[in-house]
Amino acid sequence: MDQMGIHYNLWIVLLSFALAATAAYSALNLILQVFHSAGRVRRLWLLSSACVLGSGIWAMHFVGVMASYLPFKLSYHPGIAGCSLLISMCACYLSLWVATISPLRTGRLLLSGLILGSGISMMHYMGMYSMKLQAEIHYETLTQGLSVVVACVASYAAVFLFHKFKDYAGFSRWKLYSAVFIGLAVTGMHYISLRASILEVDNWTGTRPLLMESDVVLLTGVSLVTLFMLAVSCGAVFLDRHVLERMAYHDPLTELPNRHGLERYFKGEFFGGHSGAVFFVDLDRFKSINDTLGHDIGDMLLQEVAGRLRCVISAKGKVFRLGGDEFLIALPVCTMEDAREEAQHILRELKKAYSIEGNELYVTASVGISMTPLHGTDRSALMKAADTALYTSKDSGKNKFSVFDQEMNRHQLRRMSLEKDLRKALARSEFMVVYQPKWDSLMNVTVGLEALLRWRHPEHGIISPAEFIPIAEETGLIVPITYWMLHDVCGQNKLWHKACVANVAVSINMSARMFEGGSLYDVVEEALVRSGLEPHFLELEITESIAMNNMEETVAQLSKLRNLGVRVSLDDFGTGFSSLGNLDEIPVNTLKIDQVFIRKSKMHSKKAIISNIIAIASNLNMEVVAEGVETPEQIELLQSLGCRVMQGFYYGRPMPVSELGQWFIENTA
Repeated sequence: MDQMGIHYNLWIVLLSFALAATAAYSALNLILQVFHSAGRVRRLWLLSSACVLGSGIWAMHFVGVMASYLPFKLSYHPGIAGCSLLISMCACYLSLWVATISPLRTGRLLLSGLILGSGISMMHYMGMYSMKLQAEIHYETLTQGLSVVVACVASYAAVFLFHKFKDYAGFSRWKLYSAVFIGLAVTGMHYISLRASILEVDNWTGTRPLLMESDVVLLTGVSLVTLFMLAVSCGAVFLDRHVLERMAYHDPLTELPNRHGLERYFKGEFFGGHSGAVFFVDLDRFKSINDTLGHDIGDMLLQEVAGRLRCVISAKGKVFRLGGDEFLIALPVCTMEDAREEAQHILRELKKAYSIEGNELYVTASVGISMTPLHGTDRSALMKAADTALYTSKDSGKNKFSVFDQEMNRHQLRRMSLEKDLRKALARSEFMVVYQPKWDSLMNVTVGLEALLRWRHPEHGIISPAEFIPIAEETGLIVPITYWMLHDVCGQNKLWHKACVANVAVSINMSARMFEGGSLYDVVEEALVRSGLEPHFLELEITESIAMNNMEETVAQLSKLRNLGVRVSLDDFGTGFSSLGNLDEIPVNTLKIDQVFIRKSKMHSKKAIISNIIAIASNLNMEVVAEGVETPEQIELLQSLGCRVMQGFYYGRPMPVSELGQWFIENTA
């Protein structure tokens, strides 16, 4: 029996190291995606990385074996060799999974390096065990232990560098260093182990050692595994570039670029021309289509809208979907005049009829425009300016476009400031109620009062209701404010009754929000019970739009209140969208003629409308009140047409409680 050491071909040794390092670098490129993904996608990237790294380590081992000079032929057990490949991949998966758990901690990185080094060692010894030798292998325990330590230490050094490059997708020297450490872990362990291995060969002839001859199965296996490693790397890159990138940067419904695509576009392509434009496009009434016809029809409508916007813009710029019914259009080369023409074109195209699943739909849009560099030189500033202009378009009637200016910005900033302060105004007792008399012009007595809300802002003084009521309506704050107002007005009216100052009904304007949820009756009843006010001394004023919105439910709630004894009046009659055919179904005591008709009462057409409103009220046994009366001529006309109860500056402006008491005394006298 003879003993001999193992010798190597230096070029194949270098090839094996290069193979291990290259596989590691490819795997590290893939593992970067793990830090920015979750769920199935995260597991897919982990599996891809583990397959590439594990197969590269395995292939390096058998290429390293082929670098050896041996005096005999060698063959392998395919099953055991395949098992060593599986061990390599599983160890890599487990190690990478531990190393990519955020945040990266030293303890986890140590565990990850230990798992990877142990996996490399197990794969090595399993690969050695798969060889069919005409000899026996003996290992030096101490040196073999050293090879395992080298594998673990180098593996730990590799994973320790993860935090240096995990947030950088391009080339990184730290990523290269990490790949080199993995290559050193694999080749260092392999060649140290082989160097400390002794072959005991029987009947050695003493011929010169030859480069090891591997059988066809081994060469085929190594070649296939190498091809597999390349295929997984290329497939993962293709998936990232074409599938996952599209998922990340495009909206799945409309196939338009999304917010991430918008950010990338602005970083790389938008800024460059002398002047560009950003359009915020928001559909009007889209929610009603969703609510009435369903979300499937709504989605199809969004797809149609996206298609039209693409056709309008074509190659001049890019269209993005930001979410819901919001779109953004970026034109990198566009003058102010061009932007206005494009906006008109967009509005014309979008308001054309849509035919979807047998439904003929019509939808309009509001557009806000900002220009670069006039309104900003970065994405955030331009989007903010366009969004502000969009709000202006919405507020001014919709189906319009607006170009941003500083006045809009001041208006928007004030609105935001008022909204913030409005949320605290009730708790800070900043609201007050003023009262305007309703006067019987024939009897010359007060027959009622209208309670009007005012906001005493600590910095801006008295805020006009026209400014803060729409904000309260939009935010829903109008509901608690109206609750407070009901209690305050009922309590004040009861005090007047006790003091024998006044004995009239007081009316309060109701918001459509108060009818949502069906709790209006309970709220009104609670206010009456707490104050002790009799129900017929409270009147609720509603507009035509409130009456016609969900008419059955509204009528049901008003009927309960009428049965309780509370009065109901229809405010601003003639300016809304009610149907005369439904007027008799609404439980109303009083019609109020809107002041727009009174101001223009000299016009024959307005006089005819006033006359007809009074006739309608008379025929339906309703009272009638004229608003906005300011001159004796208007009083004379209204009296001649049969209207006696009037409200306006001629008889009294809205007054706080402190002034109203004196006004009562003077006018009663």
